[in-house]
Amino acid sequence: MRANRSEFTLMSHAVLEFLQQVMSSPWLYLALFTLSLLDGFFPIVPAETSVITAGVFAATGEPNLALVILVAALGAFAGDHISYLLGLKGGGRLRKRKAMVWARDALAERGGLVLVVARYIPGGRTATTLTMGAVRYPLRLFTIFDAIAAASWGLYSGLIGFFGGMAFERDPIKGLLLGLGIAVSVTAVVETVRWLRKRRATNASPVRLPSDTSV
Repeated sequence: MRANRSEFTLMSHAVLEFLQQVMSSPWLYLALFTLSLLDGFFPIVPAETSVITAGVFAATGEPNLALVILVAALGAFAGDHISYLLGLKGGGRLRKRKAMVWARDALAERGGLVLVVARYIPGGRTATTLTMGAVRYPLRLFTIFDAIAAASWGLYSGLIGFFGGMAFERDPIKGLLLGLGIAVSVTAVVETVRWLRKRRATNASPVRLPSDTSV
């Protein structure tokens, strides 16, 4: 039992040391920008996790929190526009996918506001930006709403990590777990609210009775 605890402690120290080296690297900001950009059209990339992690360590003084938030927001903004252009080029092939159908219907109801909300849903953000391009949503409006979405997402991710790091200043790993837990909870809440609204709308839809064709 003690041997297992010792191994876990050594592993934790090794991970912590590695993360500290990464967070002190001058290339960190470029890496965060690149990950946030790629996440805009390739949702498997762990951009949000990386930004939260940087925020956790920013609570100890390094890296700079303001720069973390700035590069994450700029990367997300650029990545979303790439996704929009991909949707613009892909057009018809994208419109038939289930995720695209959801995003298209949401756009019809709430316009650009759905872009801001979808930023907090992994996969949903990509579906939304691709669909906005596919349906030729006005680029000027897309840019305005996406600026709000990217900035709020960068601020949200960075601050979640920062406050997690502040809460566990002497144990960044716990701060990271707290930050990730909050992020997952927020995503779950957004998804639950979306599902409930969709279900309520479905139940509220009038039932159409078959017309009587008898003479």
